[in-house]
Amino acid sequence: MAIEVVSASMMTSDATAHIARCVGGDLWVVSWLPGRTLSGAQALAAMTIASTAAHHADSADSEWLRIEALSRELGLTGREAVYLVDIESHELRRTAPPHVQHTE
Repeated sequence: MAIEVVSASMMTSDATAHIARCVGGDLWVVSWLPGRTLSGAQALAAMTIASTAAHHADSADSEWLRIEALSRELGLTGREAVYLVDIESHELRRTAPPHVQHTE
């Protein structure tokens, strides 16, 4: 379970499809936290949570303690964070499809 920083603009993990993207300066967006902008340290915490949750569905007590501690950095409980990791499936690696305008 490794988190990789790609050209200082994106964080990926071999354990999850979730990613973090730098949107300028030290501001990051994370795929499982849509609508939030995080610091680089918070983005790393979020990616670590996603990787840990994906890698260990039934995490040991020590892993849950780590998830809880990292989640607090994001203003969440461990259970909230794991739930959001599980339900959010935004694929930020792909480019968005072109906007189609309907005219009548």
